[in-house]
Amino acid sequence: MVNNILYNDQIVKRDHVVEIEDRGYQFGDGIYEVIGVYDGEPLLMDEHMRRLERSAREIRLDLPAETDKLKKQLQELVQVNGLEEGIIYLQVSRGVAPRLHEFPSANTKAVTVAYTREEPRETDLEDNGGTAVLTEDIRWLRCDIKTLNLLPNVLAKQKAVENNAIEAILHRGDTVTEASASNVFIVKDGKLYTHPADNYILNGITRQKILQLCDELGLKVYEETYTVDDLLNADEVFISATKTDIAPILKVDDKTIGNGMPGDVTKQLVRAFRSLYEKKKA
Repeated sequence: MVNNILYNDQIVKRDHVVEIEDRGYQFGDGIYEVIGVYDGEPLLMDEHMRRLERSAREIRLDLPAETDKLKKQLQELVQVNGLEEGIIYLQVSRGVAPRLHEFPSANTKAVTVAYTREEPRETDLEDNGGTAVLTEDIRWLRCDIKTLNLLPNVLAKQKAVENNAIEAILHRGDTVTEASASNVFIVKDGKLYTHPADNYILNGITRQKILQLCDELGLKVYEETYTVDDLLNADEVFISATKTDIAPILKVDDKTIGNGMPGDVTKQLVRAFRSLYEKKKA
């Protein structure tokens, strides 16, 4: 286990850094980002920092440092920990204060914590795909903010694990939203569909990059709602998330998707996304 973390303004050992009255610990009153690292280099760091800034604005949290400074600190953390392949986890809470529901006094300072973790690339999953289960979306109505409040996501993911699936795809009534820790795309007749980036989903950084890649590849994408039936009768289904990148879904519950193999559109996007970090290495 890597012992060095970024705590506020310093890289320190990770022991004894959590205060019991930290609002992130007691209320989930904070935000976070997960950034993929490939060959020692963070991928799409600027995009993650912009989303962090947006999340902070939406919950009225003042970031304790400019994101340019934070980027440099995170890059230093990667180097100090010698991380070649994995993720950076970054969290900012509203700070340490007596446990009262209302915002603490103005002199309470936000607390920043970041650590790295080794995670291999999921190339086998990208190439061969996995299965998913369906479950009702019971989250709050501001899923567009990347907050620490993830208990509904935890319960959904556990359902997936208990059914030997890689992901739980969420739906509100008959409308598919996203998944417990990823966005969902379907392909029908060569066209892609994904839920619009409104308050019902998190606008994933990988999702955003896929939309850009589709434009470059001449693939048509419709950001609009679709139903559970549309999902089950799609030609292809795939999920996207940081470090998972793009993973084909071959079966949802007991329903085989398409011919039960990764589809051509999905494979084309997998190749295009891989080229992002392969270029950085070159």
